[in-house]
Amino acid sequence: MSAGALAVDVLLGLACLVVLASALGVLVMRGAADKLHFVAPLGLVAPVLVGLAVSVQSGWSQATGATWLAVGFVVASSPFLSHATIRAIRNRERGDWRSGVVRDPGGKAAG
Repeated sequence: MSAGALAVDVLLGLACLVVLASALGVLVMRGAADKLHFVAPLGLVAPVLVGLAVSVQSGWSQATGATWLAVGFVVASSPFLSHATIRAIRNRERGDWRSGVVRDPGGKAAG
């Protein structure tokens, strides 16, 4: 086994561990906002590790460039998706903050 193949295996193994740890965190946490914190490594760390593995395996090629383009889109969009998700959760639980109607945690309009 060459050093490159070993590096690819280690990087992909680390990516799998990140995904498994994130999934475990989502299963263990109770609230949606708490669960969302464990989704971040799925969109940030794991794609970079997979991109590094592809780079080690293929060298600099067209496939590597396409991989890093996809990784860039995933990494760039992940924080925006997380923000939109938590904002939707907040709006569902308490109502839109711009409307002036505040809801109690039970979902009923308060005063």
